[in-house]
Amino acid sequence: MRYFKVLLAALFIVSGVVAQSKKPNIIFILADDLGIDGVSSYGADFFKTPVIDKLAKEGIRYTNAYTVPLCGPSRALILTGRYGFRTGSVNQDMTANIKPSVETMMPAILKNAGYTSSMIGKWGQLPLGPAEFGFDDYLRFFGSGLYFSGTDKSSKYEVNGKDAMLKKNEYMPDLMHDHMVNFLSQHKKDPFYLYYSLSHVHGEIAATPDTKQGTTDYKELYADNISYMDKLVGKLINTLDSLKLRENTLIVFFGDNGTAGQAATIGRVNGQKLSGKKGTMQECGSLVPMIVNWPGVIKKPGVSRSLIDAADFVPTFAEIAGAPLPTTNILDGKSFAYQLKGGKGTSRDWIFTGLGNDWYVRSANWKLMKSGDLYDMRKAPFDEKLVVVDEKTSLEKQKLQLILDKLNPAGGYLDNGDGSGRHANKTKKKEK
Repeated sequence: MRYFKVLLAALFIVSGVVAQSKKPNIIFILADDLGIDGVSSYGADFFKTPVIDKLAKEGIRYTNAYTVPLCGPSRALILTGRYGFRTGSVNQDMTANIKPSVETMMPAILKNAGYTSSMIGKWGQLPLGPAEFGFDDYLRFFGSGLYFSGTDKSSKYEVNGKDAMLKKNEYMPDLMHDHMVNFLSQHKKDPFYLYYSLSHVHGEIAATPDTKQGTTDYKELYADNISYMDKLVGKLINTLDSLKLRENTLIVFFGDNGTAGQAATIGRVNGQKLSGKKGTMQECGSLVPMIVNWPGVIKKPGVSRSLIDAADFVPTFAEIAGAPLPTTNILDGKSFAYQLKGGKGTSRDWIFTGLGNDWYVRSANWKLMKSGDLYDMRKAPFDEKLVVVDEKTSLEKQKLQLILDKLNPAGGYLDNGDGSGRHANKTKKKEK
């Protein structure tokens, strides 16, 4: 009897070691057009996100996470870990020219470490389809902000190579959630990478299934959409719990760019208006919410002021997964995995943002534009002050200029349109 108990104890210990050694699952939730003024844990005055706030409270909330201020180039950066002037994704249309024979995206990198991957939601201005870049499973809709069925074009979506149409009264975010649940259920024994690209809260903002009938006020509708997004994140957490995957799953919640359009005129953080919005080179065009939650690993939840560049996800996820990084192209990211594991490491000193034919490099307190203008960012995200360079600030400018000189974005791909990054000209100019 005693021998039997000892044997059971030994088996329990071994099984525990095996469970702990299993590669972690990675879920990357990408909100569309959601700036920090849409998340209550960042101090948003008008919108409540209790589920996302709980992820932040139990994980790490980053206050200095940056990406490209427009969706297509931002997504290309996130998935390749390479700045737009290297890949050609400097405007919305040029992003569509990326080729899998040249650029390696996240799922292909993680596949080398045994990961199964799924892309659910918006594929945006990215070229071809998710499968061509390494995703094993996908549900993609076309365009942006698909919620309920509309025209034939706006109601179209695709599931693993098969075309489908959104039916009357079907809600695309719910359809995406159901597909995600099926994927997680089928692959709960595999290490998986889920790129969950939300429809919320891209315009046009419409009533959600939870909206009170007759609501027409834009601010109320926008608040409903943020609440529904938060609800879907909660349903995802519940699914992970029910499948007993929560402890071994890294969740990253991130915005693809700052708040857009009319919503940007409404939002306030702690009573103050933010500087910049989607599509601009001001602070909140690129500053986005970023929350990382990993119950089995993050031991000291809190707020981090570390600079994070969207290029950093590729090396971070690769390190966590134990996947080798591609060696054929320059990678611009820096792993922050040590921050999640409580280890020692060196955080980055600067981030780079480029859109169209403009760019800047930013340190913790200063921002240097392509034009040579230097901004004092110590009161960001509410204010950024153009400074006259003198003896006190010339050293800061020199430091940032050295970084820009080394990157040399002017020597890479340039915007072949009007320079804004929005769209290319109909008559294509020669790409550099």
